[in-house]
Amino acid sequence: MNKIVLAMASLRLMSGSIEIIAAIVMLRLATVEKALLVNSTLALVGPLVLLATTTIGLVGIAEKLSYGKMLWVIAGVSCLFIGILKK
Repeated sequence: MNKIVLAMASLRLMSGSIEIIAAIVMLRLATVEKALLVNSTLALVGPLVLLATTTIGLVGIAEKLSYGKMLWVIAGVSCLFIGILKK
């Protein structure tokens, strides 16, 4: 199995596990305020996992992409982050 794919899948599995654990924690806390706090914490995890997974993928295909295509991918990821983080 390709090590790059394994690393990307592992990050996504870890992210999914964190989401499930957060849902269980929300159920155990049983108050809206505390559940909202847990949910807000998850808002940090998602973009970080996206960035890490994308970076690993780009490193894996770097020799196959031209500089122009690499710039388009970077521009796309940048637009995603601007959309996520802009208030």
